[in-house]
Amino acid sequence: MTEPSPTQEPTRIVIVGGVAGGMSAAARARRLDEHAEIIVLEQGDYVSFANCGLPYHLSGEIAARDDLILHTPESLAASLNLDVRTGHRVVGIDKDSRKVTIDAGDITYALPYDALLLSPGAVAVRPPIEGLDHPAVHTLRTVPDVDALRERIEQLLATAARTGPAPSAVVIGAGFIGLEAVEALTSRGLAVHLVELADHVLPPLDAELAPLLADELAAHGVDLRLSVSAQAIADASTIDDSTGAPGSPAGMVTVTLSDGATLAADLVIVNVGVRPASALAAEAGLDLGPTGAIRVDRDQHTSDPHIWAVGDAVEVTQAITGTLMPVPLAGPANRQGRRAADSICGRRTTPQAAVLGTAIVRVFGLTAATTGASQATLRRAGIEHEVVHIHPGDHAGYYPGSEQVHLVASFAPDGTLLGAQGVGHRGVDKRIDILATAIRAGMTADDLAELELAYAPPYGSAKDPVNMLGFVAQNVLDDTMPQWQAQDLEHAMADTLILDVRSRSEFAEGHLAGALNIPHLELRGRLGEVATSAGGRPIRVHCASGVRSYLATRVLLSEGFDARNLSGGWLTLAAVHRNL
Repeated sequence: MTEPSPTQEPTRIVIVGGVAGGMSAAARARRLDEHAEIIVLEQGDYVSFANCGLPYHLSGEIAARDDLILHTPESLAASLNLDVRTGHRVVGIDKDSRKVTIDAGDITYALPYDALLLSPGAVAVRPPIEGLDHPAVHTLRTVPDVDALRERIEQLLATAARTGPAPSAVVIGAGFIGLEAVEALTSRGLAVHLVELADHVLPPLDAELAPLLADELAAHGVDLRLSVSAQAIADASTIDDSTGAPGSPAGMVTVTLSDGATLAADLVIVNVGVRPASALAAEAGLDLGPTGAIRVDRDQHTSDPHIWAVGDAVEVTQAITGTLMPVPLAGPANRQGRRAADSICGRRTTPQAAVLGTAIVRVFGLTAATTGASQATLRRAGIEHEVVHIHPGDHAGYYPGSEQVHLVASFAPDGTLLGAQGVGHRGVDKRIDILATAIRAGMTADDLAELELAYAPPYGSAKDPVNMLGFVAQNVLDDTMPQWQAQDLEHAMADTLILDVRSRSEFAEGHLAGALNIPHLELRGRLGEVATSAGGRPIRVHCASGVRSYLATRVLLSEGFDARNLSGGWLTLAAVHRNL
């Protein structure tokens, strides 16, 4: 695009929707073209706010509400000469005449465009729950949402201070936002019930890491209900039928679960996911994918040459599986907005890369993070992979304060890293960011083993956990360390000798029925005992984390035994099999 001559009409860029994608596009377009007319149409009252910060304002960690408001129409007009119109909802697109129809409350008008960018975002999924429109039910997606929740919480706390007991809440959905809401509500003094349809919290997380989060929730008094759904929300009875005494206070509701249980609460937060807000695009005849997301090319073009789309409503390619799907994350939305502006302004673009879906969440004292494809995703896609589990310290063990980082990574048979996840108190964000970069670069186990990472005792180890993932994967992939997984326990107990090489005191604290306990330092002198106990059966070895059992497995393999080491050891086994 060339700079317009004095007689040339400026280009009009109309952007539907603000926040991450739309405002990134608007700001970038202005930096590229000082003369373009840029109009942003936002149906809500806030065009640029930190929606990821909402749970932390709910908790009070971000004390000032205005800190969430990044820009206003006035500040954007002053700094970037943008025409931002809040309370303006686009209700139709005429592709042929290149006009949008706008409902601005008292008036409806048409606005021509030269280039149209759609950034409509996503809308909350409405689960089939009777009573979902009850006034006690809230969501947590917008500034008005958090305003309403804070007002209700303040009312409840004021009442509780006079009459007690502590107010209670039910959070439906244990995904990222749900977990952040639970933490915020608990920190404000509410008793919280968390309801999740899946069999573990944070469903994108691998099942063997999720119990760590469940334990952390329980330690903070959260009542966790897994593998159940909410069926109905209704006013709580004012009479306790069993005693005839007054029952729940006014304003309380009862949430009925699919297992028949009922939970009384003063408020309910529903966050079970989002879906693309693509109705406007569909009505305009733009191409959508099977998930309902707007189909775009690598420059964010839709099926119409004058319309672009970005953000939560668009279809992206999952980097590992190649699946086309929406990914409602702020990072990709910001990059898409920048790319779309480059394309609109005729600039060279950086074509959209496949998306890893890297994400992170704090759950009280723990951090959980994920990147690439989970084991469940790989299985659904039929992608062959090996999984390794490690439990190293976040920094050098001899330096005070080292705590375990629980890492899981999946590798293709050729060693390519496909996905990684982590849970721990410190250092998880650093490792997942490194591993996300490694996946983007197509790195293998060999590459991870050779990464040169910053090391000093307070920060890491000479063999960083990322290096350790590489070392372990190398051993697994070249058969230096044949392994077995916690999911194989039933078969292992039925058909093999379980050799527990932990100390006698560790064994006494809990062990598998029928396991042979030989501490790993005694193994070389007791190989005859192993052979007799095995009776020709394969041997499945484990310790606490997989390190001592690796040493023991190498001894057994060298002596001709059929031996495999348990990936992640007893720590992983106990997480997968909670009844041990």
